[in-house]
Amino acid sequence: MSGSVKRQVRQPSLSPSKPMEPVSMAQALAFHVDRDPGRPAITCGTKTLTRVELDRNSNRRARGLQALGVVPGDFVAITLPNGLEFFETSYAIWKLGATPAPLSPRLPLIELQALVDLLQPRIIVGAGGAMVEGHRQTPAGDDWWISLSAAALPDIVAPSLKAMTSGGSTGRPKVIVDAAPGAIDPLAPFAGVEIEDTVLIPGPLYHASPFGVAHMALSWGGHVVQMERFDAVEALRLMEAHKVRYVNFVPTMMHRIWRAREQGAAFDDSSLEMVMHVAAVCPLWLKQKWIEWLGPERVWEFYGGTEGFGATSITGREWLEHPGSVGRVALGGEMKIFADDGRECEPGEVGCIYFTSARGLNASYRYVGTESQALGEWETYGDLGHVDADGYLYISDRRTDMIVCGGANIYPAEVESALDAHPGVLSSIIVGLPDPDLGQRLHAIIQPDPAWSGIVDDEAVLAFLSERIVRYKIPRSFEFVDTPLRDDAGKARRSALRDARVEPVG
Repeated sequence: MSGSVKRQVRQPSLSPSKPMEPVSMAQALAFHVDRDPGRPAITCGTKTLTRVELDRNSNRRARGLQALGVVPGDFVAITLPNGLEFFETSYAIWKLGATPAPLSPRLPLIELQALVDLLQPRIIVGAGGAMVEGHRQTPAGDDWWISLSAAALPDIVAPSLKAMTSGGSTGRPKVIVDAAPGAIDPLAPFAGVEIEDTVLIPGPLYHASPFGVAHMALSWGGHVVQMERFDAVEALRLMEAHKVRYVNFVPTMMHRIWRAREQGAAFDDSSLEMVMHVAAVCPLWLKQKWIEWLGPERVWEFYGGTEGFGATSITGREWLEHPGSVGRVALGGEMKIFADDGRECEPGEVGCIYFTSARGLNASYRYVGTESQALGEWETYGDLGHVDADGYLYISDRRTDMIVCGGANIYPAEVESALDAHPGVLSSIIVGLPDPDLGQRLHAIIQPDPAWSGIVDDEAVLAFLSERIVRYKIPRSFEFVDTPLRDDAGKARRSALRDARVEPVG
């Protein structure tokens, strides 16, 4: 295994350079088609699309969507699984001047109905057998468009790059519409991606980070290796087989890969130069292991949100000097921590994290279905945290996830981080259940690792936690399940898990 070999790694840029003016997403793809039409664009499963095949197939699909009534300015919902058809569809939508709105293909019909009622797309692509009332649909695998012309369409820029939807932790649907148009500079990569990079995308394309990184990489002439669904050993194999330089992970994936390596999985990591992890705070022990494995130059972290009004980033080298931090402000703007009474918190004092965008309030997005959480010119994703004396940010948890137990504020992420460090635990979720004495009591839902040779039960977990966290943060009850607690993007339906365990009144 080459991971123990430390070498010089190029330091990527998180900010774009300016060699060209932005062009439409269609023209960015065409730019790289003209340079090398036969170069691989997307690999998923056993199939690969070249640049020219992606361009021509998306032209045909665009004409099919046009025949179904899609016009510039429309939203088009995509409920397709990860695969080549998804990418052909997203580019087809942009080529019509419309905006793609990815949705999970596994959404229950009731939730899908609520989201599309809010979004009001012109059409839903890939809804399968679920008939969504009041909305036009075209099923996955419908290939009547294949006989249509593959010639280029008139160039047009979509008014919005994407519309990401969410049920949210409360279950109330919302749509986050990107304020940026469907345009990009095909020679100005950023976020650590390089021109003609080979990028592994292990997450579901209905989440903002996998969707964004994959399509940006394609717009910069890259080869996207898209996983149909995440599997730790398969991710290692793909990184070696395709000589992947850049990968976009969430901590859940990093945890599963680390467990797989402990159990003997290995790969040649010599091509891998940048691991960018996002979406959730990475447990300290896990981040330390990855830095020890790959070296600090190759492990980066980015904290932000789909709305894009503020972000932080941190290198592995900085993290070693500020363990647990998610970094300092990136991409312009400012950050402050405010207490509930509106005053600015002192370093080390936990409060709500707010950002201002260099472009102004609500400049990067608009909501459909909810309103922004603004404090004057400052906006928040709803997360709690503090900064140190050097301005490095540390996340505590989401305000909506915080549990008040016996008057003490407990952040589930801290307890989950301690639990997930157990070698026999694949994943864990902490919820607060009603308690007549404490108000709420901590309940741990644990998915054991079936490959672990030891015992994972109440006593083993209690003993493990007692050495790592203070007594009042240790859950009062434990539950062991054999189904995944988080999806491939590391997301969990915490409120749904809690509600399923609350006894009905009466």
